[in-house]
Amino acid sequence: MWRKLGRTGAILYAVLAAVLGFASALISRLEIERQRGRREAASRLPSGPIIVISNHTSYADGVLLALACRRMGRSLRLLATSGVFNAPVLGVVARRLGFIKVTRGAVDAASSLDEAELALLDGEAVGIFPEGRLTRDPMMWPERAKTGAVRLALRTGAPIVPVAMVGAHRVVGRHRVIPTLLRNIVRRPKVATSIGAPIDVRVLMNIGATTEPTVDEVRLAADLVMARLVAVVAQLRNERPPAQTGLTRQPD
Repeated sequence: MWRKLGRTGAILYAVLAAVLGFASALISRLEIERQRGRREAASRLPSGPIIVISNHTSYADGVLLALACRRMGRSLRLLATSGVFNAPVLGVVARRLGFIKVTRGAVDAASSLDEAELALLDGEAVGIFPEGRLTRDPMMWPERAKTGAVRLALRTGAPIVPVAMVGAHRVVGRHRVIPTLLRNIVRRPKVATSIGAPIDVRVLMNIGATTEPTVDEVRLAADLVMARLVAVVAQLRNERPPAQTGLTRQPD
């Protein structure tokens, strides 16, 4: 059961953010979006409960997204796979940081939304990769989203904030992880980020607060939300996306 972090958890998060920030700086250059020549980084992460979604190209995405959100004033509670929680030390740390376990393909996989809902009710920022896995596209464009983020937004009323990341696949990819990390000590690839406007899902769907949407309406809303994220990714890449709502999921 998800529990609100106490003082110890907050201190641990701050310490780990500093350590991981230093470590990531050795192998990458994380850049937070800047606007209109301002010296301060763009800060469009609202206060209160929010659902942060991002495209998924790298095993480093969770760390990089959490670091980016931390720089923008929010400590992110990420939905992470059960493998993270089963690791001897990492699992304990993940729980203390308020991360939320997702068991892929299991009967109780949907229970992670219950945990995320509790976190949002406590005013937290919850992070989700809506694709549910690393994209299989060789050009690193996002795949079509699953519906979890939209269903969570409908349950809680929390806005969804799209955060695009470009370049993370050069930090850690699906293959040759160790050689890539060693090479990155020298080349330090840039990871650019960009934040889209918050999305009120019920306004997007044009439904009232008490209306229960159909399965097809939820699926359509997930595509519309993913289109917002894909648009931010495309703008950051300065390219036209091959699919506005994400590519059709390909088998492994």
